[in-house]
Amino acid sequence: MSTPQDLSRLRSLAPWLPGRLAGHAPRIAVIGDVMLDGWFSGTTDRFCREAPAPVVDLVRRDYAPGGAANTAMNLQALGARVQLAGLVGEDSAGERLRRLLGAAGIDVGLLASQPGARTATKYRILASDQVLLRLDDGGKTVPPDAQDRLAAALPAWLADTDAVVVCDYGSGLLHGPVRDALAALAGGRLTVVDAHDPALWKALAPDVVTPNAQEAASLLGLRLGPDSDRAELLGSRGPDLLRAAGARAVVVTLDREGTVLLTEGGSHRTWARPATEKQASGAGDTFVACLTVARAAGLPLSTAADLAQNAADIVVRRAGTSVCTTLDLELHLTALADTALSPSELASRIAADRAAGKRIVLTNGCFDVLHRGHTRYLNQAKALGDVLVVALNGDASVTRLKGPGRPINPVHDRAGVIAALSCVDYVTVFDTDTPIPLIEALRPDIYAKGGDYSPEMLQETPVVRACGGTVRILDYVPDHSTSAVVQRIRAAQGQEGNPGAAARRPLSGPEEEAGTRR
Repeated sequence: MSTPQDLSRLRSLAPWLPGRLAGHAPRIAVIGDVMLDGWFSGTTDRFCREAPAPVVDLVRRDYAPGGAANTAMNLQALGARVQLAGLVGEDSAGERLRRLLGAAGIDVGLLASQPGARTATKYRILASDQVLLRLDDGGKTVPPDAQDRLAAALPAWLADTDAVVVCDYGSGLLHGPVRDALAALAGGRLTVVDAHDPALWKALAPDVVTPNAQEAASLLGLRLGPDSDRAELLGSRGPDLLRAAGARAVVVTLDREGTVLLTEGGSHRTWARPATEKQASGAGDTFVACLTVARAAGLPLSTAADLAQNAADIVVRRAGTSVCTTLDLELHLTALADTALSPSELASRIAADRAAGKRIVLTNGCFDVLHRGHTRYLNQAKALGDVLVVALNGDASVTRLKGPGRPINPVHDRAGVIAALSCVDYVTVFDTDTPIPLIEALRPDIYAKGGDYSPEMLQETPVVRACGGTVRILDYVPDHSTSAVVQRIRAAQGQEGNPGAAARRPLSGPEEEAGTRR
C-alpha cells in the first residue's frame, strides 16, 4: 500500500483531493446523541372534519440516521473508518437505525440498546414539498447505568483512533461519567466537539468546536438581534470565544452565510453558495464530518473549512437527511472547473446582481500556484462587498507577464481551483495585459488589488474612478512569493534548468506550497 501524501501545505481544492482524503482512511470515533429521521411525503386536498387541519394521504416513507448518527454516516461516506457510540431504545426505531448504520459499514458495537428507553426520532410530514408538522419523540431519558457502562467502555473503544467527534445535543447521555472519561482520555488524537454548549467540554481542550451563531453568542453572554452582522460581531470576539470554549479553534456556523473560523492566528471566512429552498436537514453534520476527515488527513484548517463548505453546499440542495460522498465532492469540484463565464454571461449576471442592490467587487491575477496569501487576500476582497468576481489572466497573458515556463497550471485548472473557494462568486478569463477593458465593461463598485503599492501607482485606478468605483489595496505579506514556490517545486522535481518541463506537468497535488504573494 502506498504511503499517503502529506497535505499539510495544501491551500487549494481540486477534484483529486476527496479521493486522496479517502485514501488516508482515518479511524474516527463518534460519540453522542443519535436519532432516527423520518420523512413522510404525501398529498393533501382536503381538511379533516374534526379540526381545521389538512389530511395527508401518505405515499412515501423515508428514513435516515440523524444527529450523531448522521455525522457518522457522512464520515463513512467520505472514506473514514467509523465507530459510533450512543444509546437507542429496544424498539422498532432503534432496530431500524442500527440496520441503516450497519448497512453503511459503521461499527455500532458501542451503540447500546436500553430496555425501557425510546429511541430519539424526528418525523416530518410533508405535502407538496412543504413540511406541515414535525413529531419529536424519545431520547429524553438516560438511565444512569447506561452512562456508567459507556464510560467504562471508552478506553478500549478509543484505542488506535485518529480522531473523536463529540455530538452533544443535550440529552444528558454525555454528561457526568462519560464526559469525565473522555476528558481523562483527551490528547493524542484530533478532538472535535459539536455541542449546544461547548463550555461544558473545556476539560477536553478540543482542537475544534463548531457552535452555531446563537450558541457562540451564548458563550459570550451576547444577544444577537435580527439585524446583527453575526460574522462581524462574533469574528471580532475570536480570542474571547477561544477562551470560553477552551479550544484551539472555533468554527461558527452561520447557515446561509457560511462560517467563520477563528484561531489564535486570526480568522477565515467561508461563504455558502445560494441554494433554492429545499426541505434539507443535516448540512451542519456534513460540514463537521468533512472538516474532521480533512483535518485527520493533515489538511490545513482553513483549507479543510473551505472543503467542508463545499460538502455542505452539496447536501443543502437535496431534500431530506442526506450525506456527501467522496464521489459527490469529486464531481462537484470537477464541475467548478467549467464555471468560467464568458464576458456576455458575466455581464448579464452582474446586471442582475446590481439590480438586486448588491455591491460588486472585482479583482484579477494569474493565481498560478494557489497559496495562503491568495486565499487570505480573496477572503478580504469578498468582505468588501456582496459579489466577488475574479478575473484570471489567460495562458498567453501569463506567459507575457511571467516569462517562459509560466503558467504552471493552464487556465482551465486555475479556474477550477479559484471557483472552488467559497468566497468567489464568478470567475472569468481575460487575455489582455491589463483588466482595463473588463473594468470598463463591468464598472465594479470596488476594484481590489493586493500589493505593496498605493492606488495612484495602478494604471487601472483612473478607469475605476471614472466608472464610479473605488480602489482598495489589501494586505501584502512579503515573506514568500509564487515565483519562489515555483523554484522550490522545480528544484524538488529536478527541473531547475528546464522550466518548460515543469510547465508541461500541471501542479495538481500537495506540491502547491504555502506562500503569500501572487
